[in-house]
Amino acid sequence: MPNAYISGTGFFAPPRVVTNDDLIKEYGIDTTNEWIVQRTGIEERHYADEGVATSDLAVEATRIALKNAGLEAHDLDMIVFATLSPDHCFPGSGVYLQKKLGLCEGPKAKFIPALDVRNQCSGFVYALSTATAMIKAGVYKHVLVVGAELHSHSLDLTTRGRMVSCLFGDGAGAVVLSATDEDRGVRAWKLGADGRFADKLSQPIWDISKKPFMPLDANGVGQVAPEMMWAQMDGKLVFRHAVERMVTVLMETCIEAGITGNDIDLFLFHQANLRINQYIQNEVLKLPDSKFIHNIQRFGNTTAATIPSLLHEAVESGRLKRGMKVACVAFGSGFTWGSVIIEW
Repeated sequence: MPNAYISGTGFFAPPRVVTNDDLIKEYGIDTTNEWIVQRTGIEERHYADEGVATSDLAVEATRIALKNAGLEAHDLDMIVFATLSPDHCFPGSGVYLQKKLGLCEGPKAKFIPALDVRNQCSGFVYALSTATAMIKAGVYKHVLVVGAELHSHSLDLTTRGRMVSCLFGDGAGAVVLSATDEDRGVRAWKLGADGRFADKLSQPIWDISKKPFMPLDANGVGQVAPEMMWAQMDGKLVFRHAVERMVTVLMETCIEAGITGNDIDLFLFHQANLRINQYIQNEVLKLPDSKFIHNIQRFGNTTAATIPSLLHEAVESGRLKRGMKVACVAFGSGFTWGSVIIEW
């Protein structure tokens, strides 16, 4: 049975940087830099321009990952695309990425499968686990796993929406997961979900049980109430469950891999809130800063893109080296959660 290892990483964020002060000056949001930093750790984030799609961000991250893997797009056997902000309601963004990578044209056209994963903040962990299973089963040799988000176009950038809008940024991360006979790669993974809290962190946008699913005016134009259109969150409940689920799934994955938390060299926690991650690190795991890497200060919460962005930065900075054990842990809407342990 082959092992599945990450042969290349990539990350891309749109060039426009929006600081906390920019939220105040440009958008008129009644907040302060100190308030946002104290509660979230976020200092700035990146916003894409109008006309840019989630799959456009994914293309840039993918090209970097392919280059680092020493591969071409036509070497890929499958795409697994995790996002909560797809280009359209349907189809999924995986097929748009496939087309933009040039896989559908010319004499070398290769119509590889494209799978979309809708697990929000834990989407990349779910996607990576799925791709690992495909490779370990011997079905595919190279699988592209992408986490990409374009939040800025669907945020309530007013004082009314400040509790949520200050959290999110745009970006895309990608890894190429490849088969190998070497003793390395993904060692274990655990996933979970609790649908009892599905509405506690959600963006309803429409209710498909209604006829029509979106209220219409006299001209047949859809009208969406703010509470349906914008993301809603019970912050205190999310914080409590995030801590509990992330710690539990991490320990379960360590047991599955036959190691302890002390054996892990680097922890990559989903970048939803720096205070959640610091609480887990300092109050629960009691581990030093040298074992953790964060980038939420610069990018905000990029949802499915946070963990692949951390992987790319860890590799590029030299903090993640061959033979190290890395734990990727995420929690998000659903509630859903997951953990993956990789031997680099």
